[in-house]
Amino acid sequence: MTPGLGPVVRECVEGYLFGREPLEFLLLRRPPSRGSIWVPVSGKVEPTDADLETAVRREVLEETGLSTPRSVFPLDWHVPFRADNGETWRLHAYGIEVAERFTPRLGPEHDAFRWVPLETALSELHFPDNREAVRRLVGRLGLPKGV
Repeated sequence: MTPGLGPVVRECVEGYLFGREPLEFLLLRRPPSRGSIWVPVSGKVEPTDADLETAVRREVLEETGLSTPRSVFPLDWHVPFRADNGETWRLHAYGIEVAERFTPRLGPEHDAFRWVPLETALSELHFPDNREAVRRLVGRLGLPKGV
């Protein structure tokens, strides 16, 4: 049971794609029907997913076309939230390092993308938990957390 939210009904994953030298993050924009907000890769864990890492790898492939990230690692952080249907869902955040910037293959969930520096990611990601996940990722990399 999550205090104030009730039992978790659905597990979800988020993938924060980044490249180094310079440090940049991939942001995806939802279409106007979904608020035109900037977000990371995200999605629900499906019954066919063996575990959370499998789920985030699947979501990265589905939402960007990337099949071979340099590394995938949990940020050891999860966030319960109330979904639009009133249920309590929980997000599990992952860092996804890419060997080089690429042009993602966008599906219907997103209408634009941008590779941005840390400061822009922290100012343009829509949800506070997205910004906190980026700060945790940067800390995990041993870099100053910036803004």
